[in-house]
Amino acid sequence: MDVSFQVYRGSPSGHVVSGTTTRILGPNEVYIEITHSGICGTDEHFVKSTQVLGHEGIGIIKLLGSNVTTVKVGDRVGFGYVRKVCSACDNCETGWDQYCRSARIYGECDFDVGTFGHGTVWDVSCIFPIPDGYLSEDAAPLLCAGATVWNCLSHFSVRPTERVGILGVGGLGHLAIKIAAEMGCHVVVLSRTDDKKEDAFRYGAGEFHVLDQIDHSSFRPLKHLLLCGSHFLNQASLIRLMDTKGTIYPLTVSLTETPVPFLPLNNRGVRIQGSLVASRQNLRELMEFCNRKKIRPTIMKFPMTPDGIEEAMLKLRKGEIKYRAVLVREPTAVVA
Repeated sequence: MDVSFQVYRGSPSGHVVSGTTTRILGPNEVYIEITHSGICGTDEHFVKSTQVLGHEGIGIIKLLGSNVTTVKVGDRVGFGYVRKVCSACDNCETGWDQYCRSARIYGECDFDVGTFGHGTVWDVSCIFPIPDGYLSEDAAPLLCAGATVWNCLSHFSVRPTERVGILGVGGLGHLAIKIAAEMGCHVVVLSRTDDKKEDAFRYGAGEFHVLDQIDHSSFRPLKHLLLCGSHFLNQASLIRLMDTKGTIYPLTVSLTETPVPFLPLNNRGVRIQGSLVASRQNLRELMEFCNRKKIRPTIMKFPMTPDGIEEAMLKLRKGEIKYRAVLVREPTAVVA
């Protein structure tokens, strides 16, 4: 069965353009009518490509592949960074297929689908039920921003009462504060200015420190530090904040080389831990946790149109989003 749907792509000029994608619905796939999509800083890296943008989607299932039995038409689902867990990928080069066999991911293949659009075709293994009562506009940012911080906090043995540092109060950081606080951690927020101090405390922070004003003689070291800001700092200054055998998680995307000083790292036994988005099981747990604890992202909404997308991405570029942008389809365009 062929399905066609409107999508929004990047372009060499940096403008968002509309187009049409046609897919044959595979036996293990579903066609989803998109109602909401979060905007991520990662989308900025692809805005001058010609691929369909977006990887924080919420929508309604409209068609099922012949083998699909785990969901039904009308279900509200989320879909994000991982598009398909597959056994092989014809688009992968020799030597890369070992990685791609674990997950077909945004930015490496399937350039004609994403979450910026009116619909998409997705493998049923990589969609997630949205809990009843949890708003779609709130669920969208969990598919990447929420998943990124949740993976650190749930997968790397972060314990309640431990001192967890969050550097940067933005799209990632504000969710990290809310989630870590609800997990019972003592959240220590670090920022370049005190502009967001009030928000940090309202979201659950136990301490707030301006980076260049920290009194190291009284500062209690951190067991975990999530780097959620876009401003990359001298690594030695961060290691100084860490407890013995503490862990630093660099979560923001940058192509800038970041030198790591080995001596202070070794002296404290500090680990730098890479972390991508959460696994499928972790994402399901995140949805349930946020619904149970009533955790909601702080969002700004924009229409899912080329102009709406460009406005949102311009504000994101200027640092004017507080704290996560969400695209919303016009009500008249959404089939319930």
